[in-house]
Amino acid sequence: MSNALELATEGFDQAIENGISLVDFWAPWCGPCRMLAPIIDSLAEDCADNVKVCKVNVDENPDLAARFGIRTVPTILFFKDGEQKDMLIGVNAKTAFEDKLQGLL
Repeated sequence: MSNALELATEGFDQAIENGISLVDFWAPWCGPCRMLAPIIDSLAEDCADNVKVCKVNVDENPDLAARFGIRTVPTILFFKDGEQKDMLIGVNAKTAFEDKLQGLL
């Protein structure tokens, strides 16, 4: 079971409006998404005190994917107080995510 918060179109803006959020745009059929899942879960556990780690299933929320121009999964967006600040595309090392988050703290 994932520690990341599952987000949908309804409630998305409220979920990311305060503080720092990492949002993983993924799909269940995506092999690289499955490879990345343990890293996202680990970040959710490690960063629980100061970062919201969230997931958006692009198949179930195509409007959110379109809103943020998601063309490839996995795509991870970084938000601070509701404003997109950065992104990573594809499978990356955990340290790449930690570095991006550290830059927002």
